[in-house]
Amino acid sequence: MKVSTLSAASTHAQRSGSGTARWRLSGVVQGVGFRPFVYRLARVHGLTGWVRNCTGQVEIIATGDAAQLDAFENDLIKQAPPIARPHIKSCENLPFEVFEAFQIRDSEASGPADIHVPPDYFVCDQCRAEMNDPNDRRFQYPFINCTQCGPRYTLIEALPYDRSNTSMAGFKLCAACQGEYDDIGSRRFHAEPVACPDCGPGLVFHQGDRRIDNTRAALSACVQVLQQGGIVAVKGVGGYHLLCDAADTGAVSRLRERKPRPHKPLALMIAEDDGLEQVRAVVDISEEDARLLCNPQRPVILCRRRGSTAASDAIAPGLNELGVMLPYSPLHHLLLAAFGAPLVATSANISGEPVLTEAHQVEERLASVADAWMHHDRPIVRPADDSVYRSIAGKPRPLRLGRGVAPLELKLPVQLRQPVLAVGGHMKNTVCLAWDDRAVVSPHIGDMGTARSLEVFEQLCGDLQRLYKVRAEALACDMHPGYVTSHWAQRQGLPVTEVQHHAAHASALVAEAGDWSADHHLVFTWDGVGYGDDSMLWGGETLYGRPGSWQRVATLRPLRLPGGDKASREPWRSAVAAAWDTGEEEVADRIIMAALGADAAKLGPLLHQAWQKQLNAPLTSAAGRLFDAAAALTGVCLNASYEGQGPMQLESVAGTSINPVAMPLVARQDGVLEADWRPLISHLMKVNEPVDESAARFHESLAECLYQQVLEISRQRPVDAVGLCGGVFQNRRLTEACVQRLESHGIQVILGEQLPVNDAGLSFGQVVEFAASTPST
Repeated sequence: MKVSTLSAASTHAQRSGSGTARWRLSGVVQGVGFRPFVYRLARVHGLTGWVRNCTGQVEIIATGDAAQLDAFENDLIKQAPPIARPHIKSCENLPFEVFEAFQIRDSEASGPADIHVPPDYFVCDQCRAEMNDPNDRRFQYPFINCTQCGPRYTLIEALPYDRSNTSMAGFKLCAACQGEYDDIGSRRFHAEPVACPDCGPGLVFHQGDRRIDNTRAALSACVQVLQQGGIVAVKGVGGYHLLCDAADTGAVSRLRERKPRPHKPLALMIAEDDGLEQVRAVVDISEEDARLLCNPQRPVILCRRRGSTAASDAIAPGLNELGVMLPYSPLHHLLLAAFGAPLVATSANISGEPVLTEAHQVEERLASVADAWMHHDRPIVRPADDSVYRSIAGKPRPLRLGRGVAPLELKLPVQLRQPVLAVGGHMKNTVCLAWDDRAVVSPHIGDMGTARSLEVFEQLCGDLQRLYKVRAEALACDMHPGYVTSHWAQRQGLPVTEVQHHAAHASALVAEAGDWSADHHLVFTWDGVGYGDDSMLWGGETLYGRPGSWQRVATLRPLRLPGGDKASREPWRSAVAAAWDTGEEEVADRIIMAALGADAAKLGPLLHQAWQKQLNAPLTSAAGRLFDAAAALTGVCLNASYEGQGPMQLESVAGTSINPVAMPLVARQDGVLEADWRPLISHLMKVNEPVDESAARFHESLAECLYQQVLEISRQRPVDAVGLCGGVFQNRRLTEACVQRLESHGIQVILGEQLPVNDAGLSFGQVVEFAASTPST
């Protein structure tokens, strides 16, 4: 899809007779074959002149008659390359000038920066056909690319986008590749990553004392290890994957044990074929998801697992969905074709950290995980993990921004007074650089609890500023005093704006939807934890207003968590707290016994005493902890090995719709409505019903509670639209139950489409809050 924020018609200069004109085009116009396209288009229209890259823009000067120039201007947008995103920034008539022909001139690096960095692209059909042709000189070459495909973001050192500014600079073109690069009729005309087996990157296979430097032999050795049930770390576009046979439960179990990653779901990479038959043999996939799966972004899509598949049950234990993706690089296509079946393809990292990109790092840090390694010698300038999507309420929605999607650029409706860098939160971290009316969200970094995460975080903070040639003059961060990112911001010597966690969530959602002007948004921000204005741990909040002016109008009854932070990975603690809160001490004892076993008799009373005395037992209104409590009370999940395991498994077992339990709304002294969850939790404790019914009732009750909040608040103040954001609304069952209730009564619902609703969207929300609270230019 081509996007023009300023159409040719709106910039059209009045022309008559012959003349000369100059255009400046912005947007994604570098790294997408735009100059060769302009060259060919000018020749079609009979124009003379030139085109060149500037710092982020493309400049064109052309001479011809008025009709030719008008048609050329129109086609610059309408016929642009498929992966280009151009818009005409300016157009002007110049004094008539004669040129001998139309040329591509050398890039001009001076002048103001207007940089738009393209993401990494999949391998196009034409390159795939050549790669599979025994008569082509790039037959089975795993680094084939052209102007319409291949890596971009992960190999660009700087703009203008020239080979000398990429990680391909060290690979000198052979005569044949140079000929294609210089040939205007070639698909590889000015394709900066162009290469072949004679002059480009190659594969290296390593296993113990065995080292294979020949690319085809390395590929064959890798496949052999996979066929024997081994685990191989394979370097891709934005980092390494850990691969193993998806049908081999033993191999998958060894991967889980070694990583260690006992339960968190693993992604599958499945070969692409006509009709996606291999994908459909594993999951039920909608046509909308199928289109996104085949999109140049090539994300991971979460789809419902088919009842009987060749994929091991160990891939996503306790869940009814599998994450599937198609191969996106030539190397992945070759691996899957040679292996002949789906592969597990999970990020090669220590769980929660950014994906690894360097050979020495991956061999050192994952020495106990992989049986073998397949490297290549094309440097990865910056990491980019795979993007992840899930269809909710009829549309695929991002859960993680990564390769093919990020850096994600969003438009601001105001001009910022100064450039700002927003550093996001603690979990699922991204950063956002914003200046003028532009905001750029980084790819997924990870959870900020390790030195490696901080290292990549700092790299990206500096990298974005260098790449876009923008220096931040202010910082925005979360107001949580314990966040690593907030501490980092405070040490930089720049003005810092602290943004409340849920205000950032609400502002990100509303700003993405494009409506900042209305004062009457009602946004539910439900997640696991966020530092509140009252220093309590929020997470079940309803905010009213607009960016820069949010008012907390409703919340969930607070729950006192025994053990504090431990509760996020031990759902039984939330269940015990809920049982104590409702006077169900026998239920609490039963859960403690199930969770602690022989230690229950000794630790249970100590835990209860600490809870009663409010020692290491903070209050939280987080909806995520209610999900944890329900997961433990129903026996679905007492202990979690990854964030959100209990809620995810609870959603998976939920049955068909069932009557909700009413949750009373009580107005507190400060005027905030408080939803009382105790009747719902008491029902789960007292009624002996099947797990699928209890899980369904829990989801329906929360959806009904949200709907009743909307009705009550609407009686007191005008509401233009209702937004749903925060990590809890990654839950399809809950979100769709809420949307169905609201839309059936004519209430407009806002859901995220470009940004994840989880903490990955916080950095953009912090920029929005900064913009709303800072006078613009």
